[in-house]
Amino acid sequence: MADIITKRKRSQVMAAIRSGGNKGTEIKLITIFRAHRIIGWRRNQKLLGKPDFVFRMERLVVFVDGCFWHGCWWHCRMPSANRGYWRRKIGRNITRDVEVTKGLLVGGWRVLRVWEHSLGDASSVAARVKSELSAGHRTRIVGRTT
Repeated sequence: MADIITKRKRSQVMAAIRSGGNKGTEIKLITIFRAHRIIGWRRNQKLLGKPDFVFRMERLVVFVDGCFWHGCWWHCRMPSANRGYWRRKIGRNITRDVEVTKGLLVGGWRVLRVWEHSLGDASSVAARVKSELSAGHRTRIVGRTT
């Protein structure tokens, strides 16, 4: 079926659509937290970069990074259509991730980034989070789980 609106108008319409977040991956991590009795986290905290989970007492923030949107080396497959656009878009996302992480570190937070694909190994993710929670107030980049 042919599109009845112009390419420019379609672009405007699509640009106006905003994501509701990565709810599925967040729910998966909540399930992991509950199964492994990880407590003390909060969501929707007003911090730089809008972390998915915040452990205020431990000054730890957790982001769940989607493999496509954040440029996972193993799972990010660029669409064949409009390849240049997608490379720039994902490149900007990666740059923003680095800037947010640096900003949070300067603010005294520790940052843990979890790849979407790593959620399949719940025990490993839980162990990593527990390890960081027990590490205290060390200020450093925690990094992504693989």
